[in-house]
Amino acid sequence: MEPTITIHNNPLYAGWLSDLKDKVRTARIKAAISVNRELLSFYWEMGAEIVQRQLQSNWGDGFLNQLSKDLMGEFPEMKGFSLRNLKYIKQWYQFYSEVNEISQQAVDQIGQQAVAQLQESDTLITRIPWGHNIAIISKCKNREEALYYVCSTITNNWSRSVLVHQIESGLYHREGKAITNFTEALPKPQSDLAQQTLKDPYVFDFLALSTNYNERELENTLVEHITHFLLELGAGFAYLGRQVPLQVGEREFFIDLLFYHARLHCYVVIELKTTDFEPEHAGKLNFYIKAVDEQLRQMGDEPTIGILLCKSKDKLVAEYALSDIHKPIGVSEYQLTQSLPENLKSSLPSIEEIEAELSGERDE
Repeated sequence: MEPTITIHNNPLYAGWLSDLKDKVRTARIKAAISVNRELLSFYWEMGAEIVQRQLQSNWGDGFLNQLSKDLMGEFPEMKGFSLRNLKYIKQWYQFYSEVNEISQQAVDQIGQQAVAQLQESDTLITRIPWGHNIAIISKCKNREEALYYVCSTITNNWSRSVLVHQIESGLYHREGKAITNFTEALPKPQSDLAQQTLKDPYVFDFLALSTNYNERELENTLVEHITHFLLELGAGFAYLGRQVPLQVGEREFFIDLLFYHARLHCYVVIELKTTDFEPEHAGKLNFYIKAVDEQLRQMGDEPTIGILLCKSKDKLVAEYALSDIHKPIGVSEYQLTQSLPENLKSSLPSIEEIEAELSGERDE
């Protein structure tokens, strides 16, 4: 085994450190114009060089620690050169470039690969803050899952706390998984967009309910925590009301929860069931959708969609029940878990703030 070289006075290291310092200065100037993108582009390039240097040179385990001390000494006002952050930079680069263990013959190719790979992902991973990037690579198992959360963060403008909550709730594995008849009941691309809007299961981890809760208690608690309920439903849902009355013939019926979806441009009827799915549940929801289409839907609105949330379901029974129904319906399970963490609560608007802007039911 070759002896470890003391790198502090090593000419090769000193030359590279000087070049790196020049790049830091250049990146800082550019950052005045585009802070996040330029900084993360610099992090990506530095991550590639760290991997390359560690494979190419026998600078020992203290290499990153020494690099951190030198960069922090030169740029004391910058927070990005701590040993911990340098390790994150290296991990971030390896995660997206899929460079972990690599043969010595391929070392020289890392620089060229880094440029190409960043160009492929530049419109994504450099468009979200560094803290978001760290959260994603720390909690996601693969690049596909990570890029899903990157895109979702960009689309929904998630805070870091909300992002972490969505990852920990397994949104990637739940979105678009509900059993529906959307393909048959809706035209494309409406059917595809509607399918991706639904999840299975929905995770209501902000509720405190007794073991033997009923549907009205569940409904009341969801409305009481409408901010968190909307967060779990996803982007685009606007709350219109609960127990919304519909007059059909001589009888009056009541919809559990009514929403309007801004992206789908349609009403969304949600029915809650604290029992397992039964075929007659789909028939009742189909009736409500028909009534909303007839009484509330206006010119420009797309067909109303129904979501049936039940405690559990038999997949085949649900598919059979929806097969001959022509109104678009999705069937999903829901789960009740623990309360939201305090840091997430503080990152969201208060219940009072959002209810004040909804349907005037704040004082009910």
